[in-house]
Amino acid sequence: MKACNQCGKCCIKYGDGGIEATVEEIDMWAIFRPNIYQYVREYKLWFDPDTQQQLSQCPFLEKLPNQKANEPVKYSCGIYEDRPEDCRLYPSSINEMIRDECEMIETVDLTHPKQAQVAFEKLIDH
Repeated sequence: MKACNQCGKCCIKYGDGGIEATVEEIDMWAIFRPNIYQYVREYKLWFDPDTQQQLSQCPFLEKLPNQKANEPVKYSCGIYEDRPEDCRLYPSSINEMIRDECEMIETVDLTHPKQAQVAFEKLIDH
């Protein structure tokens, strides 16, 4: 299993309302992080503050500037320290990573999923 390469696939896949935040997170954002809270509607995430329409991706997903033209695009999270719990806990299993085509997965992980799960659990413990 490779380390995260910041491909952004997970954020892109789930950034269109596919994740949730806890009531506590949303209440905290309302008080301390209004820049995040403005994208919340009826305890659901990532709505345009002006149009009230669901966004197609998380507004805090940021493309990193490429160092070289031939390098793949990398992403970062603009609210990393205050991101929703769903984001903090993702991915939760090798099966989830395979389903979502996570770039951390290597061929050997596909042929030995139990060993890959052990390696994954070691990674997330750090």
